[in-house]
Amino acid sequence: MARTPSSQVFTVSQLNQRARQLLEVSFASVRVEGEISNLSRPSSGHWYFTLKDNAAQVRCAMFRSRVAGIRFAVKEGDKVEIRAKVSLYENRGDYQLIVDAMKPAGEGALQLAFEQLKSRLAAEGLFAAGHKQPLPMVRRVALITSPSGAAIHDMLTVLKRRDPAIAVDIYPTQVQGSDASGQIVAAINRANRDQQADVIILGRGGGSLEDLWCFNEETVARALFASRLPVISAVGHETDVTIADFVADVRAPTPSAAAELISRDQQVQQQRLLQLQQRLQHNWQQRLRYQQHQLHTLFRRLRTPQQQLNSAAQALDQLEIRLHNAWRHQQQQRQQRLQYLHQVLQHQHPSRTLQQYQQQLQQLQQRLHQGMHQQLGQRKQQLGQQLHLLNNLSPLQVLSRGYSLTTSSAGQVLDNAAAATPGSRVHTRLNQGWLECEVIQAHADN
Repeated sequence: MARTPSSQVFTVSQLNQRARQLLEVSFASVRVEGEISNLSRPSSGHWYFTLKDNAAQVRCAMFRSRVAGIRFAVKEGDKVEIRAKVSLYENRGDYQLIVDAMKPAGEGALQLAFEQLKSRLAAEGLFAAGHKQPLPMVRRVALITSPSGAAIHDMLTVLKRRDPAIAVDIYPTQVQGSDASGQIVAAINRANRDQQADVIILGRGGGSLEDLWCFNEETVARALFASRLPVISAVGHETDVTIADFVADVRAPTPSAAAELISRDQQVQQQRLLQLQQRLQHNWQQRLRYQQHQLHTLFRRLRTPQQQLNSAAQALDQLEIRLHNAWRHQQQQRQQRLQYLHQVLQHQHPSRTLQQYQQQLQQLQQRLHQGMHQQLGQRKQQLGQQLHLLNNLSPLQVLSRGYSLTTSSAGQVLDNAAAATPGSRVHTRLNQGWLECEVIQAHADN
């Protein structure tokens, strides 16, 4: 029995492939603004990063061929606007954006210069409402624009349709490029010198900020401010804004609108134009939807070699990133192990044991010094006591009390008078000094 689509069983690869095809068809080109984080630049030249805002984030891949077109330095935290298609990295099943182009979000260099000049001229009063001239009844208009652009065709068509009686003087100039601003200033001055037109229309079609830059030059702004004829600025589309729009007496959203502004209104033709515009828009939208459907059908069937190569390159980059992270983790572990072994070695180093022994030796030396000092004190105290005792027992101590000591010439102590014979010489030791005597007579006690 054949399976119905709802009961079909997919493999994971088939499911991811089908999901990728649906995403790439449904979101073939989107513009997204956010902040760059987790920026990775592998050696392949591809970029991988996360685009985030305050509430969500999405992974992005930008391949080397697209990276080469970036003309500004990209770093973590930058706010950017990208053009990308929504896809799915089949190997992991991750939803991601494949980035085709990137530019800084917000003001670029030209936009910054525009704002700075705008602020300076506004401070000088060039935009003040008091300097604006009212539009008169127009019988003759001076068109300053490119003679080959769409703007002059649109303005002439509108004037012819709405008010063919208005005379037109064309002052052809360049409206893009380095020479354009000088030609525009010359045309404004010439129209004022001719004094034939009632009003000036300065116009051109839409374009980028760079394309319209000649209308942001200071020389053009000052020529418009000095013009004696009222000036209508009709540069670009309705969303385009230039310095000329602020200085001019009147700003028209488009060149066609400027022509309508100076011509008399015809309700019927306006209504008809609106109907034609709606029909054209409706037919264009129908045609566009049909072409998109055809394109999506063909795109579903086609997976280009470049896409396969990009997927393989992305897988290789992911492996390279994993290898780099693993190597870095291993290096960190080895570094930690080396630090641990170094600490163990320092703890067991002979100098540590030698230091302990030196401390013990110092303690023993201190104890020996203290013991010797204590023993010497005790010995001194004992010696003093012995000296005191010896001094008390010394014959000299007895002599100090008035006694004397008599010895024979041979040095024998005489303690009996009978030991001394008359005529012999004896020595008598006194407390102080001694006497040498001759025995005249000896008297012995019975």
